[in-house]
Amino acid sequence: MEIIPKILIGIIAFFHLYILWFEMFAWETRGPKIFRSFPKDLFPKTKAMAANQGLYNGFLAAGLIWSLIITNEEWSIHVATFFLGCVIVAGIYGAVTAAKKIFYVQALPAIVALLALHLL
Repeated sequence: MEIIPKILIGIIAFFHLYILWFEMFAWETRGPKIFRSFPKDLFPKTKAMAANQGLYNGFLAAGLIWSLIITNEEWSIHVATFFLGCVIVAGIYGAVTAAKKIFYVQALPAIVALLALHLL
């Protein structure tokens, strides 16, 4: 795998680790600052749901990190393709169901990384 796709995958993995931390451990403290349109009383009530979402983001990060440490080039690309595809699907679904900016924050970087992975 070339260096540019590895860097992009690493950035995306780090972003999903940040989401894991935010949703699992900082939902009630940072959440109201990030999601200002949500009522503040919503955060304690949705803490478990947010933690569950954070855990899934952790799985995405783990898969992307795994793709970077696999020594077999072919398998590394296959695993990266699968997990980038998962991020893309999640980003598109989030854009359709929650907020359009999710496409630009989550799906678009994964699309760019996937294209770099297969074109470079």
